[in-house]
Amino acid sequence: MFDVYRPGLALLTDLYQLTMANGYLKLGRGDQEAVFHLFFRKPPFAGGYAVAAGLEPVLEFLQGFRFEESDLAYLGGLTGNDGERLFEPGFLEELRKFRLTVDVDAVPEGTVVFGQEPLLRVQGPILQCQLLETPLLNLINFQTLIATKASRICAAAGDDPVLEFGLRRAQGIDGALSASRAAYLGGCSATSNVLAGKLFGIPVKGTHAHSWVMSFESEAESFAGYADAMPNNCVFLVDTYGTLEGVRRAVAVGRTLRERGHEMVGIRLDSGDLAYLSIAARRLLDEAGFPETVIVASNDLDEHIIENLKSQGAQIAVWGVGTKLATAYDQPALGGVYKLGALREGGGDWQPKLKLSEQAIKTSIPGILQVRRYEGEDGLLGDMIYDVTRGIAEPQAIVDTGDPTRRKELKLAARSYDLLIPAIRGGQRVAERESLETIRQRRHDNLDRLHSTSRRLMNPHTYSVGLESSLHDFRNQLIEQERNLQREDRQ
Repeated sequence: MFDVYRPGLALLTDLYQLTMANGYLKLGRGDQEAVFHLFFRKPPFAGGYAVAAGLEPVLEFLQGFRFEESDLAYLGGLTGNDGERLFEPGFLEELRKFRLTVDVDAVPEGTVVFGQEPLLRVQGPILQCQLLETPLLNLINFQTLIATKASRICAAAGDDPVLEFGLRRAQGIDGALSASRAAYLGGCSATSNVLAGKLFGIPVKGTHAHSWVMSFESEAESFAGYADAMPNNCVFLVDTYGTLEGVRRAVAVGRTLRERGHEMVGIRLDSGDLAYLSIAARRLLDEAGFPETVIVASNDLDEHIIENLKSQGAQIAVWGVGTKLATAYDQPALGGVYKLGALREGGGDWQPKLKLSEQAIKTSIPGILQVRRYEGEDGLLGDMIYDVTRGIAEPQAIVDTGDPTRRKELKLAARSYDLLIPAIRGGQRVAERESLETIRQRRHDNLDRLHSTSRRLMNPHTYSVGLESSLHDFRNQLIEQERNLQREDRQ
């Protein structure tokens, strides 16, 4: 992150985080201990899961979190509705001295996750926790969304490589870099984004565009020129004028390359009926003695189009996916939220906090939450959201947050483990830096343990996630108490 941006990113936040921080300080509540949870309510793309991503950028952000003098000068110049200073000098001085002391527990990147379960738990002074809300959501939401999209696209492609080609359509520089990282984490084999390749160690791929072909007198001349210039990187884009005639011209140049000791790596199709054209192109290549030359396809692909093309017998071996991956075209936001779970004063008892809503799915879960994953011999059985201060009651069972009649006992679990692990303690990083290869392997292993019916692209089976039974009962009691208080207030 800091290879691209200046170290001080503390103003990467919404104004109301700073106004609340100012309020906590003025009311003497800045050091009150709080616990917040970051989670999403439903998996994106009408799918059955999400892939956790963005933790490493979060840890880099937290390690560099501080207010620069230029930040304080800017805040000092803001005014309220009366034209007077919005923030008093005392608050700005506190920001000047500000150093994080929070604890953060997090689900490791690449873990398959589900709705309602925390991806991050932040504990510390409420003023500090509040200031972190917006940047944490910004960093986790987008990368989790893109990693999930990439995972779905790669699942549709099967064993075929998927290349991320979204730089030119991504939302700005950081949108492109974050998308490239998350797409590789989610299963893509390479990216066209050279800066992402440098920063993150992702393999980079690419050859030439239509403009290269059009800049020559003929298509044949353009292919020959490219072969002369880049003999070890020849994937010819064959659809500038006529696709199958372009394949024949590529074959001719391929023979010349072979005579010089090089091979034509592939051809790329970027328009037209990709199923028909790939089958016809494959026949031409095979008949000409180029069975190893791969067919690459691009042109607004996504998981559904890829699945459909494969069902038609398309002879495509490599998939270049751009716009619909890097922008998460069909669902451009994850919808992650950051909610207060508990408060306490001076090391006393924790007081669970509950947010009510007319929509059941938006009623929050009180307490200091952890997620325990249960596995059987054949794969994942279910995830339990529990309060660490309450523990887990016997028999161990989960109750669906949306349908309390759905209850699942977990007697048959061969093993269980908690997903949230220490990442920051007292403001200092304790989690080791992981390579993207390690994270990619975790994603692969997690998905391999998730039943295929929960991985399917359309109408997936719902994986079992719920509240620990005693937490479910306690939450219902709090809901009833809060509603009774509201009725009394209205009277």
